[in-house]
Amino acid sequence: MRARIHITLKRGVLDPQGKAVGQALAALGFAGVGEVRQGKVIDMELADTDPVRARDSLREMCERLLANTVIEDYEIDLTG
Repeated sequence: MRARIHITLKRGVLDPQGKAVGQALAALGFAGVGEVRQGKVIDMELADTDPVRARDSLREMCERLLANTVIEDYEIDLTG
């Protein structure tokens, strides 16, 4: 199985990198860009073929290592 994990800062948490990107886009002349939030994407291959077990395992990985759940949210996408 393949997994893609999207990790983003929770709403209300300051995002200085997103703000810098938004300012740079404005400086380059890109008008009409609103709030910019930056995140990260993690792609991985899993040996597990059971989507329920794979999702449970990925959730644990996110909770224990991949995401700082105090300030970040995560979303898991699985493909067979």
